[in-house]
Amino acid sequence: MILIFVRTIIIYILVLFVMRFMGKREIGQMQPFELVIAIMIADLASTPMSEIGIPIFYGIIPILSLLLMHVIISVINLKSIRMREIICGKPRILIYRGKIDENAMIKENFTINELQERLRVNNINNLGDVEFAILETSGQISVVLKPEKRALRPDDFNIQAQYEGISYDLVIDGKIMGDNLNKINKDYNWLETEVGKFNIRPEEALVVVLNGDGTIFCQKKDGK
Repeated sequence: MILIFVRTIIIYILVLFVMRFMGKREIGQMQPFELVIAIMIADLASTPMSEIGIPIFYGIIPILSLLLMHVIISVINLKSIRMREIICGKPRILIYRGKIDENAMIKENFTINELQERLRVNNINNLGDVEFAILETSGQISVVLKPEKRALRPDDFNIQAQYEGISYDLVIDGKIMGDNLNKINKDYNWLETEVGKFNIRPEEALVVVLNGDGTIFCQKKDGK
């Protein structure tokens, strides 16, 4: 039992490292070669964890080999557009200027119902509202609405929108995010002063966030 536990921990750490090294994409955003590697890694990892008679290196070496393959293919994708098209495929336009391309749908094995489902995921309920729908290589669908169906933007009214930067977490569960304080050129004394306006100390905060517009969101930790 102890041996199985140790082998499981080792394989888990290895797979976690490999998947972390592969990047932060969600499953639905993976390229085909990435998904294949992820599936193979899952299969390879399960065997040495449960089969004590199989040397653990029989699982480690193939997993590291797949990681090497991922690195090689990623480099090829960066260097060669042609190879990128062969390995990952090319985006395909399913709706062009408001008209469904039947040939493209057939080539991608896409039904009208599947297309409608994907559009609903993008909060689009009417096929007639779509100017372009593009099936990306990751399997996601990018949608461009017809001009009259798009949401209004400030520049439609010649309004200059106010710039907002990104937000920074300054305190999470009572822990000071020193790196983020450094990024905004602030120190603990400044943080203590700002959080003090909420009648608490930074260490007592559940979360403190400096919003992009310069305002601060702060919430105190539950007393329990």
